[in-house]
Amino acid sequence: MSSEQLKDVNPFMLEVIKDSLLSIGDEMFIALAKTSMSPMFYEALDYACGLTDARGNLISQGNGVTSFIGMLSPMVQHVLQKYDDGKDFEQGDVIIINDPYVGGGSHLSDVGLIMPIFYENEIVAFSVNKGHWTEVGGKDPGSFTNDSTEIYQEGLQLPGVKLFNADEINQAVVDIIEQNVRLPEQSLGDMWAQIAALRTGQKRFEELCAKHTKESVIQSINLLLKQGQELSKQALDKLPKGTFYASDFIEDDPNVGGPYPIQVKVTITEDEFICDFRGSHEQVQSPVNCSYFGLMASVRVMYLAVIHPTKNINEGVFNPLKIITNKGSIISAERPAPVSMNFEGRLGGSDLIWKALAPEIPDQLPAGHLLSVSSVLISGDHPDTEKPFLLVEPSVGGWGAGNDHDGQRGQFCMGDGETYNIPVEVAEARYGVMVEEYGLRCDGGGAGKYIGGSGVIRKYKALSNNQKLSISYGRHQHPPWGVSDGHEGGKSYIKVIREDGTVVGPTGIVKSLTFNKDDVIELATATGGGYGNPEERPLHQVKQDVKNGYILTEDAIEIYKKKID
Repeated sequence: MSSEQLKDVNPFMLEVIKDSLLSIGDEMFIALAKTSMSPMFYEALDYACGLTDARGNLISQGNGVTSFIGMLSPMVQHVLQKYDDGKDFEQGDVIIINDPYVGGGSHLSDVGLIMPIFYENEIVAFSVNKGHWTEVGGKDPGSFTNDSTEIYQEGLQLPGVKLFNADEINQAVVDIIEQNVRLPEQSLGDMWAQIAALRTGQKRFEELCAKHTKESVIQSINLLLKQGQELSKQALDKLPKGTFYASDFIEDDPNVGGPYPIQVKVTITEDEFICDFRGSHEQVQSPVNCSYFGLMASVRVMYLAVIHPTKNINEGVFNPLKIITNKGSIISAERPAPVSMNFEGRLGGSDLIWKALAPEIPDQLPAGHLLSVSSVLISGDHPDTEKPFLLVEPSVGGWGAGNDHDGQRGQFCMGDGETYNIPVEVAEARYGVMVEEYGLRCDGGGAGKYIGGSGVIRKYKALSNNQKLSISYGRHQHPPWGVSDGHEGGKSYIKVIREDGTVVGPTGIVKSLTFNKDDVIELATATGGGYGNPEERPLHQVKQDVKNGYILTEDAIEIYKKKID
């Protein structure tokens, strides 16, 4: 479309269409939450919804899991390519995909649904969503496999096949899913919720075209994408220019391997934001790998945090971003590398960008945070109903301090975004556990002029025998990093306290451990890094910290050099 045609778009109509697109994304998000079957969807909100244009460019999204937003458009673009640039699509088609190694891929538990939207016999957009299913099969309950050595152990693979053919359900695909997952009611229930959200997006987009004409909507979308690109270039102008470096590690079970070194070189020019991860460790036979597309999704999140866009986000914003990796690396893994715990790789990669640029743009980026999704999976039989239960949830922890504020306490990592804990009441009602403790972890970590945010301690007590635990906590070997003489935060850990007093741990990885009645598991997440010299923290704040229990009296004297009366 020519620049002259773009200029002809009515600016008032443009704003109406822009806000309408955002509203559609939000309505899709709400529709999915209200029709879903699993707590992972309706409580944790572990999904994202959006719209793309006919070429697969992101034009709208409903807020959810941060990294999922970066996966929607590559997922559509891959499906377009697979189906002959959309020529093989019909009205009412729905595609289902969870392939980790292609566009929009993460791990098998994250299942994407895509629907082409037709208007006047032409594809004008795509309605799309992606969510974490409680079960997709595989060797372990919950499909959260932290000891897999290849993808085939991790669950059912759906390579972008038609779930609906022109409004007709492909029952064979549904039957395959039903026979391969342990909790089909939840998985298929969430699938139908995703379909409801797709149809909501389809209906509202068709209404938008009917109201303003197809041509006006498409012209407005093209102009919004162009504006996104221009806004990102303006944001680049404000960033320091040059090349910046960082290195760190992706952690794993010490009995298996790791930690695995990763590195980045960030180059910022007038026109480009280049993230070069070459030289990072090769892929491993452990599920901490991520694919290139998983890395891309999390790097996009970090990129947005750096350029700090002030208007709505669309595909045009990402135009200056370039990502370079070695093929087959731990953060650009290829089939059949296991990727169930892929968030350790992709978040580790994006955190490198954060670490490299935090000293350069202190007004925008704080010190290091808990980083890890800190996934928890507990399965077993409920003591009251004697039916199988499956608890799957991420954990909150501490964020790093900034140059003018203390770190946030008890928040999800950057990859989770607008998600939530499973409430204690829901956990105790639906699962065979009792939550004995849930509170801030005040370990004194993250000392600084501004202190790192507290992690949390959560304790589950088993109410039945033969439960199974599979838990992966990052930052159990390398704590969150500090900035400008701020101290490192506190490491995470996992302990299992048996009924007889025997203690397993502390550790960072638990693999299919048997958990019996009255055993207690203690989960502690990392405390964020500090910012600035601790001795510069004012006396009255140190006193308040001691009073609140964030730091110990001896820490106030030895680290902060303050005398506490």
